[in-house]
Amino acid sequence: MAKVHVKKDDMVYVLSGKDRAKTGKVLDVNPKTGRVIVEGVNIVTKHQKPKRMGEAGGIIEEEAAIDASNVMLIDPETGVPTKTGVKFNAAGERVRYAKASGTELGVIGKSSK
Repeated sequence: MAKVHVKKDDMVYVLSGKDRAKTGKVLDVNPKTGRVIVEGVNIVTKHQKPKRMGEAGGIIEEEAAIDASNVMLIDPETGVPTKTGVKFNAAGERVRYAKASGTELGVIGKSSK
């Protein structure tokens, strides 16, 4: 199981691949494979057969997964890509934060202290 530094609904910047320099919202995260699906990135065409009577088949376009190491979180305060870290806030909760600006991104869990 891979450790993934982004979560669902985060805004990310794509670092490499055919869609590098694009930004989008994370739609899904798979921590087992370490891959994420980003809105509007890595669009693939899929040939789909009709499943039921009256349903149309055809060629559809959808987002495919990319490796989480190829995306970087966008700092909500400054709007530039940044690394993330984990620290304890004043209340003793573990929080993710943007290393560039120090902005807290959300509580991860409680400390064991």
